[in-house]
Amino acid sequence: MDEAEFSVVIPAKNRSAMLGRAISSALQQTLPPKEIIVVDDGSDEPDFFLLSEKFPQVKWLRQKNKGVSAARNRGIEMASCQWIALLDSDDLWHEEKLLSQSRFIGKNPDIPAVHTDERWIRSGNEVMPPKYLDKSPNGLWERSLENCLICASSIAIHQSVFEKIGLFDEELEVCEDYDFWLRMLLEVQVGLVPEKLVTKHGGHPDQLSTSTWGMDRFRVQSLKKLLRHKGLTNQMSEKVRQVLSLKCSILEQGARKRKKFSQADYFAQLANS
Repeated sequence: MDEAEFSVVIPAKNRSAMLGRAISSALQQTLPPKEIIVVDDGSDEPDFFLLSEKFPQVKWLRQKNKGVSAARNRGIEMASCQWIALLDSDDLWHEEKLLSQSRFIGKNPDIPAVHTDERWIRSGNEVMPPKYLDKSPNGLWERSLENCLICASSIAIHQSVFEKIGLFDEELEVCEDYDFWLRMLLEVQVGLVPEKLVTKHGGHPDQLSTSTWGMDRFRVQSLKKLLRHKGLTNQMSEKVRQVLSLKCSILEQGARKRKKFSQADYFAQLANS
């Protein structure tokens, strides 16, 4: 059985210490990737630029700051392999990660995307993910409407998926992964390697989910767009509207507490539309 070949795409801005750790975890795979592409999204840390000397085998692309979606998309567009393995700069791979996914791909050639389970580290301590973040394929699309269930650093995606559904939405400041998974799950089957082959690190100050207020604002934007998808059944559209209404109600309450009344009125109107 031939092993799959992977291009690793890592979007990055600063975080030089964490990025070096992420790159090392990709280089230490028992099934080495064919290439590692780091897309520098406007870094200004002096130590960041030393990494290209430390890791000369990595392909370095640089651009003005355009956001994580644009950086990730550029890496995907430049990748030479049919399989793209995404890795965020603050996460790590277990050394068997790509090999395990390659074995899954060999046994399931018709499944064009496969993710894994992950460990969570918060502020240096391991924590257990909540049960509602179950990775199982049962009702994965429906459950993904409420929460982002696929970890970007865990997934490998065949190029045909991007050709079918497009790339990450560059208009979304955050939650671009949530948006992409929902579109992907509508179109293709996503497989699961149930082992914890990724370590996610959180709790640091520049983590987007920590530094960005009101993440559900961007999920609402994604859900509004999703309602225009031609592949939705009536039942699926109703489910999207239910989740959209719930998220808008929560955002309305938060806006009123902060005395952002015009914003609150917008979300109230959207919740009832």
